[in-house]
Amino acid sequence: MATFVLVPGGWHGSWSFEAVVPLLERAGHAVHALTLTGLRPDDGNAAIATANLDTHADDVLRLLDRAHITSATLVGHSYGGMVIAAAADRAGGRISRLVHLDAYVPRDGESCWSSTTERYRQVFVAGAAATGYTVRPPDGGDPRRRPHPLASFLQTIRLTGALAQVPRREFIYCSGWEDRTPFAELRTRLQADPGWQVHDLPTGHDAMHEAPEAVAALLLGERTADASTHGCGS
Repeated sequence: MATFVLVPGGWHGSWSFEAVVPLLERAGHAVHALTLTGLRPDDGNAAIATANLDTHADDVLRLLDRAHITSATLVGHSYGGMVIAAAADRAGGRISRLVHLDAYVPRDGESCWSSTTERYRQVFVAGAAATGYTVRPPDGGDPRRRPHPLASFLQTIRLTGALAQVPRREFIYCSGWEDRTPFAELRTRLQADPGWQVHDLPTGHDAMHEAPEAVAALLLGERTADASTHGCGS
């Protein structure tokens, strides 16, 4: 039995994995879907204003401690890739697998801000205009989305090298939004890295909603008819 810890992307909560969780549980696995600090409905202004990338990595580490998890599969969507990288680097060997689901895969000293495209930097700037410390969700999308702590998008990650010791590292590239994705160059970089396995999924960015069965199949290590795999794992 595997233990999955699912970390949502910007503006989202645990609900973003609502269609995937039962599929993993039905296969006999333990699943923990997180809502990060500052994104919870009862979080006050102080929590939202002070939450940063370190705060969100600590959310993951506290779960590992609380649930006594010693071999976790961390799954991060979009911004959540920053979070699982930071958490895995500090988890003391308790992470057995990382899955970046159309998500940032940072190197030491990078941030979500520096890793994304100018298009999304402008989204962050415009979204933060009202408060200066939160970024409102882009127009459209799920009404459950909440303003996201700006500091978490801006803070640079500090990695010690422990991340490279995680036995399995995977990247799922969603190819159905090629005109807007900020992850095309990242996909090319990881395909050339023998430490990473790269999967292609022909969906838009929110693959968990568009194709939950395909996402679950990849997380369960199953090949899907419409997903292709490149590179080799380590």
